[in-house]
Amino acid sequence: MKITLRQSLALAAALALLAAVPWLGSAYMTGVFTVCLIYAIWAMGWDFFSGLTGRENFGYPLFIGIGAYATGYLDANHGLSPWLGLFVAMGMSALLGLAIGFPTLRLKGPYFALATLAAAAIAQRMLLILWDITGGEEGIQGLTPLVLDTVRYYYLVLGVALASGAVLVGLSRSRWGLLLRAIRGDEASCQAAGINVTFYKIAALVISAVFAGLGGALYASYQMQVSPQIVSVLMLVAVVTMVYVGGIGSVYGAAGGAIVLSLLGEMLRSAGEYRLLVYALLLIVVIFFLRGGLVAPLWRRLGKGATP
Repeated sequence: MKITLRQSLALAAALALLAAVPWLGSAYMTGVFTVCLIYAIWAMGWDFFSGLTGRENFGYPLFIGIGAYATGYLDANHGLSPWLGLFVAMGMSALLGLAIGFPTLRLKGPYFALATLAAAAIAQRMLLILWDITGGEEGIQGLTPLVLDTVRYYYLVLGVALASGAVLVGLSRSRWGLLLRAIRGDEASCQAAGINVTFYKIAALVISAVFAGLGGALYASYQMQVSPQIVSVLMLVAVVTMVYVGGIGSVYGAAGGAIVLSLLGEMLRSAGEYRLLVYALLLIVVIFFLRGGLVAPLWRRLGKGATP
């Protein structure tokens, strides 16, 4: 699909605004946008698998957590460079994706979602039980940041987010993406046509897990600590809501939804736990009245050149 002039201008304007964040706002806002972009990586990763195949991965925080804890543990206990930790995090997440995908993606109906949700719940509990390795409720503290300067770290995350988006959007629009959408539409017909459905679903889950682990490692390095909250159901709710608000099945919509909701969450920080209520209400509105989300339909409208 070719990008129209209007889409090119809109994309250029969005990238220019993101690039100018450190110079238009304070150091605090730069930090906020850094976290926004990490959430964008997570949202795009979740959407690549669940949005294209229609199989909801409710254990996604588990892949985020393994990436964060792998790089955190190796940094704190073995002095491994956080740069190498990024690759370790992606590799560990990929292996975990394989380990979970083989037995669970053969399940039908809602059982895959329930199985992955149970796996994430068990993992969060194990993080507390294995406190001598994971640090328990306090987690692992004093991690080495990838980059010391806040502005440079922001540009690093921005570059990783853009590269991640380019890869995932490219895959979603390739023959691979078409097959995943076909599997979502009619899995039985795809099997009858000789397509190895299980292989494509597992491979998509592994790719999704890799980007989850990458974002987890970036987040741990930026916060200089990692705790069990990163594997919590609250993380799952946040990521899934971002995807639906942005536009499920589009990848780029998920990134836009992540940035919008991350900024909204920051504005509602004083509301405490009531932020989840706002997220839930927004998700209900989107599901019932804006099923295509907010960002993806706007992008497609720009591509058609149609007026609202």
